[in-house]
Amino acid sequence: MADVSISGNMKIKTLKNNFNKAFGSILRVYNGVKFADDEDTVGKIAKKPIKRGEDISIHGRSKVSTFEKQMKETYDIKVQVAKSDDSGLVDNDLTLTQSGK
Repeated sequence: MADVSISGNMKIKTLKNNFNKAFGSILRVYNGVKFADDEDTVGKIAKKPIKRGEDISIHGRSKVSTFEKQMKETYDIKVQVAKSDDSGLVDNDLTLTQSGK
């Protein structure tokens, strides 16, 4: 079971790639109502100041809804988990591991 760590200095493209490799689903990251630029960092698009060491570690047993809520509460960043073919969003009650199947 894969873990993904997220920190303020991580680029959005790295976050999305790590998420896809770990869980097989697609991570949509928003900056306001638009998709975040892949070259931006988590810290740049965060609506809250990020303190040193305020990292998030997620694992495959987490529910999609829990992960999305954790990103909103910690960084004030909206994320959504999409199906592996990016054709739509996955059910919030699935685990992150199940989201890519």
